[in-house]
Amino acid sequence: MDSYSEIADQQLDELEARDPALYDAALTVCESIFDHPERAQSLSGAITTEQGIRMVLPVPGFPPYKVFWSTEVPRVEAVFPYDFRSR
Repeated sequence: MDSYSEIADQQLDELEARDPALYDAALTVCESIFDHPERAQSLSGAITTEQGIRMVLPVPGFPPYKVFWSTEVPRVEAVFPYDFRSR
């Protein structure tokens, strides 16, 4: 299984072209998910999607950007601005 969904790959490519600092920060979050999934899960919120529960980890310094990921085998599903308060 790939570590990144096709959607996450596209979103990260767009961030890299548009905002390299945000891209680097998002990649740091992704690496922490893969390197320390238990810790990342303890720092994450959770939402329910049609595909199941997805963990939501903020990108430090870039609110409201979040990394959405699944825990079965850590996999980044998406990276985009998200505000829990507006849901």
